[in-house]
Amino acid sequence: MTARADLSPVTVIGLGPMGRAMAATLTRAGHPVTVWNRTPSRAEDLVAAGATLAPTPLAAVAASEVIILSLTDYQAMYDVLAPTARDVLAGKVVVNLSSDTPEVTRTASAWAAEHGAGFLTGGVMVPAPVVGTPDAYVFYSGPEEVFDAYEPMLRLIGEPNYLGADPGLAQLFYQAHLDVFLTTLSSLLHATALVTSAGVPASTFLPGALTFLTGIPALIGERGAEQTARQLEAGEHPGDLSTTLMMGATADHILRASEQAGIDVELPRAVKSHYDRAIAAGHGTSDWTALYEVIKARD
Repeated sequence: MTARADLSPVTVIGLGPMGRAMAATLTRAGHPVTVWNRTPSRAEDLVAAGATLAPTPLAAVAASEVIILSLTDYQAMYDVLAPTARDVLAGKVVVNLSSDTPEVTRTASAWAAEHGAGFLTGGVMVPAPVVGTPDAYVFYSGPEEVFDAYEPMLRLIGEPNYLGADPGLAQLFYQAHLDVFLTTLSSLLHATALVTSAGVPASTFLPGALTFLTGIPALIGERGAEQTARQLEAGEHPGDLSTTLMMGATADHILRASEQAGIDVELPRAVKSHYDRAIAAGHGTSDWTALYEVIKARD
């Protein structure tokens, strides 16, 4: 594996919306791009723009030193690459931008090493239309020398954020960010269902809810993210602005309102359980950040 500052060939395997966006970005930048997908028709626009469609995964891997994967999960990587691994993976660099768990990515890194390939794991933190723009960013982890060698190419996809040698870290950050994202989406839909249960149109509620959502960073407090992080790390949760008891009462009201409205209660029940357990653990007069003490992994 050698450092490449030039426009070296790159292969993209997996042509869902994200894979197509990455392949298109790399093609526009001047890289010779080879693509492969189980459904070849997904490559038509890319081929018209200058990419090369490989007939098989073996041909796709053989075409480039860098292989970018955009697949459903890591099992799909084995399904596609395992039959060719012994023949062509040695000396290649696999950049897997698929989604899975940190432990699965660590196992995959070891598998790649057994076949003589470098391996980076990553998580693209923007939707496909944003790939290749100044707003795009991507988490990476794996061997630093591999990341450094191909950082100029990876930067075309989005601002690279290298987290360290542990191949599980990029997926850990990726899944943690999506934890916030998915929970927020569920809460937004739950809140809409709560309001519409009274016959109010969703269009009357959603604009204000989205404005409220964008103001949450300010609502967290003037202390900001850094001070909040320090409190979590120190286990200190001063209740001078809010308390777990006060916010727990609100969680109870939301649960009871949901029950009365006849809508799903699993989400508010889960939230209330955090407050109930924090209060039971003696954090009633502490800030809401004390919920962290019942959520985090046990020592």
